[in-house]
Amino acid sequence: MCQRPAPMIAPSILSADFANLQSEIAAVGPSVVDPGVDWVHVDVMDNHFVPNLTLGLPVVESILRATDIPVDCHLMITDPGRWAPGYAEAGAYNVSFHAEATDDPISVARDIRAAGGKAGLGIKPGTALAPYLEILPEFDTLLIMSVEPGFGGQKFMPEVLGKVRELRKIIDAEQLTLLIEIDGGIAASTIEEAAEAGVDCFVAGSAVYGGDDPSARVADLRALATAARG
Repeated sequence: MCQRPAPMIAPSILSADFANLQSEIAAVGPSVVDPGVDWVHVDVMDNHFVPNLTLGLPVVESILRATDIPVDCHLMITDPGRWAPGYAEAGAYNVSFHAEATDDPISVARDIRAAGGKAGLGIKPGTALAPYLEILPEFDTLLIMSVEPGFGGQKFMPEVLGKVRELRKIIDAEQLTLLIEIDGGIAASTIEEAAEAGVDCFVAGSAVYGGDDPSARVADLRALATAARG
């Protein structure tokens, strides 16, 4: 069986202060209470695939210049085949796009990898997992949405954990080097059940940036996930 990584925490800057992104990202770096987050999660929304509009490649490029923490780009956009490779070329560590946004996810994933990034596939809460099981080896990350994509601050949807459990069994049985990432409503009250189900990487927005000490909140989340995994 492939060795699983320790629980990974990826704070979403969607909940950070956009006027002070460099300092907000630095606040979740190495500290006396935590070794620092694993990834910085950046939500890219285009006002087409989802109704909201956030930021794009120029801002991601600025973030990449401002931090050494690996950047995890979650593209909630139409036509990812056109735009996704550019984020990898810019230096994003992991680039996830949505299964619902393309008819050729394999081609998009291969272009992301060719551009130097890890490739992730995002799945909405209502999207079935079955059509994508045969192409899992094409990806480095499977991003399970535990809210509807497009807005932060939504309530966690525990029903998606059935997909996580199914994925965990397949990954372990086939010894795939695929990370299970979850995004939406992750907080101290929900991270344990997600960890028990088999999640590797936890995206958390307001649970990290909703207080005065983001680093301490990261440490608390990591401890809860580690204990829940057993």
